[in-house]
Amino acid sequence: MADPLDERAIEIAQYIIETGCTVRAAAGHFGVSKSTVHKDVTYRLRLIDKQLYNEAEKVIQYNKSQRHIRGGEATKRKYALRQNASPNKGFE
Repeated sequence: MADPLDERAIEIAQYIIETGCTVRAAAGHFGVSKSTVHKDVTYRLRLIDKQLYNEAEKVIQYNKSQRHIRGGEATKRKYALRQNASPNKGFE
């Protein structure tokens, strides 16, 4: 009988690979913390299935390399919305 934690690690890795989602999105989907997802994929999975680990790690590293861009875009949208919602727009 397989360990439920090992099964969860495999399920999370497959989900990340199939969807290309972030650790945060995977955590939300499975109802666990980001720390749990990260530990499952980077530690447990490496011991269980090296090939699956390598594929999931590629997606995680890609998302990690893009997070500063996504963060900057989110900030830009936030302030653009704030600017458009200003009651004194055009009178400043």
